Amino acid sequence: MSAEPLYTDKELSWLSFNERVLQEAADKSVPLIERVRFLGIYSSNTDEFYKVRFADVKRRILINEEQGSNDQAKDLLSKIQSRVLKLNQDFDTLYNEILLEMARRHIFLVNEQQLDDHQQTWLRKHFRSRILPHVTPILLTDDIDLLQFLKDEYSYLAVEMRQGNSKRYALIEIPTDQLPRFIQLPEAKGKRHKTLIFLDNIIRFCLDDIFSGLFEYDELSAYAMKMTRDAEYDLNLEVEHSLLEQMSEGLDQRLTAMPVRFVYQRDMPADMVDVLCSLLKVSSYDSIIPGGRYHNFKDFIGFPNVGRDYLENKQLPPLESTQFIHARNAFDAIKKQDILLYYPYHTFGHMTELVRQAAYDPKVRSIKINIYRVAKNSQIIESMIDAANNGKQVTVVVELQARFDEEANIEWARRLTEAGVQVLFGVPGLKIHSKLCLITRKEGDELVRYAHLGTGNFHEKTARIYTDFSLMTCRKEITDEVRMVFNYIQNPYRPVKFNHLIVSPRNSRSRLYDSIDREIAHAKQNLPSGITLKVNNLVDKGLINLLYQASNAGVKIKLIIRGMCTLIPGIKGISENITAISIVDRFLEHPRVVVFENNGEHDVYISSADWMTRNIDNRIEVGCPIYDPELKEKIIDILDIQLSDTVKARIIDKEMSNKYVPRGNKRKIRSQLAIYDYLKQSEKQLKKKMKSESNT
Repeated sequence: MSAEPLYTDKELSWLSFNERVLQEAADKSVPLIERVRFLGIYSSNTDEFYKVRFADVKRRILINEEQGSNDQAKDLLSKIQSRVLKLNQDFDTLYNEILLEMARRHIFLVNEQQLDDHQQTWLRKHFRSRILPHVTPILLTDDIDLLQFLKDEYSYLAVEMRQGNSKRYALIEIPTDQLPRFIQLPEAKGKRHKTLIFLDNIIRFCLDDIFSGLFEYDELSAYAMKMTRDAEYDLNLEVEHSLLEQMSEGLDQRLTAMPVRFVYQRDMPADMVDVLCSLLKVSSYDSIIPGGRYHNFKDFIGFPNVGRDYLENKQLPPLESTQFIHARNAFDAIKKQDILLYYPYHTFGHMTELVRQAAYDPKVRSIKINIYRVAKNSQIIESMIDAANNGKQVTVVVELQARFDEEANIEWARRLTEAGVQVLFGVPGLKIHSKLCLITRKEGDELVRYAHLGTGNFHEKTARIYTDFSLMTCRKEITDEVRMVFNYIQNPYRPVKFNHLIVSPRNSRSRLYDSIDREIAHAKQNLPSGITLKVNNLVDKGLINLLYQASNAGVKIKLIIRGMCTLIPGIKGISENITAISIVDRFLEHPRVVVFENNGEHDVYISSADWMTRNIDNRIEVGCPIYDPELKEKIIDILDIQLSDTVKARIIDKEMSNKYVPRGNKRKIRSQLAIYDYLKQSEKQLKKKMKSESNT
């Protein structure tokens, strides 16, 4: 056995993933405005890291201190902080480089000191009419409970009012929930320049308009700051509290939770930093980071392209499924053959059309669906309400504990209930993360069920930027078990056995273990063996240890992991037969897929579950076998294209170096674009085949 560590810390692995996002911002082959947006994605990811993962490490330290035990959490915290500091330095360098690149293309992001007279006049007028009504300073006094009202989704300006030797402090929230973060300024005639300014800098420029007339001061100065809170909360599990009430209380707790990160403008006066740290009760374990003039870079995700079209990605028109287009209705299409869609290459419109038709089809008796995250203006939800209005039996399982979507889901639950929809909140202690829809239709004398099983949410917006599989089928062996999952959600204590679906927490661990064990047995008998796994995160030690055993037995294992991977490939005597890559590109890789070689018979599953302990043991997740031979082949082809990527694939190794897969003499393959071409060709061939069949 090797003396090397067998696992990477998941938190450090997560930071390594975010470094890959930063690599996209640094990649000069990526269109310039997309590079700016990757800075926003990196920043948004960092915020979530602090709210969830950093906060968890901090809690572990505090618990260990309370119990007098000492694990490695403090050491891990130190590693996290030094890694984040390095990444933030890279971010700052990159940001300045990108500003220069933008200037070369006549796009300028200016500050309040770089305005000409005409722009200053326009800006003061714009500020008074559009911005000032949304600005109300909060004065900092000893009596104020800053933690009570400060929001961690927002950036603030800390203002110092100086008169003689006395100072007063105030905070101004940058009102990005009401106004765009970037404002385009008018240009002098004949100039080709496009000039943008931060909302923050408009407020800095117009500070006098806010304070004069109400306060006496000699000098005003403003400094950026931001706070991030712990996103966890305790649920009051008293019997008399409904889950809806518990979740509402939990959200209130999150709003007043303790901070885990305080970022401030590095030239902020030391006494102001001390006052803010004191009012925010920042502890020695929190991350206190001196930063630049701007925070909440996540707003760069929506950075406008005011320049030429080539500065952002050329749109890939979503493909339509030939099976759906050539059928009288969605049900006829699914009845003819299982249909596999791969978003965002295929349009999500087929899913919304399926439930729209189900909402008023006289043959449809009932619709059941479970939602985790949905779009702000969800067509799926509207169809559920329409179906209830049309007298269908509609059941919607709403996951109230979908992190950062709790508030929206509470509101959806209320709206659905008011419309007469049966709303279920699932199983106490188990998040429901499966992506299921079941439509029951009366066809002649029998009830026929149509099911959707997927790897992603029923979310129109994310379906345009996340890659995800959707299977639509009326195979009785699958639809019967989907029905059993919904029954299990309603009655989790009744015994239930699944023969086809892999369902957490019922049988996921045992079924995955059995499948890996079978590959080990085949390898030992010199029969064809192998595992290809694509997930967002691979961190469950039980599954990792079994993959190590499989590698030792000679099973070739290929991993495509977007995010955290605590398995270490290539350890001598442990994981020599395991290779791992990560792909970060214009779409966010989101599917969970596993292919077991099975002596040449190929078992292929799509799933809602990552290979994390929470997904295997503590959530309701569903993995579905692909039985249609053509669809099986299609998924294997798509994985093979990804494994051949020579442009956007990075190697996952013990050093977390994020080196790109060396291209050598191989041709350039950018898998996301190659998959689009593959699916486009596949739809063309299918169209040709269907036309030929209809002519004979």
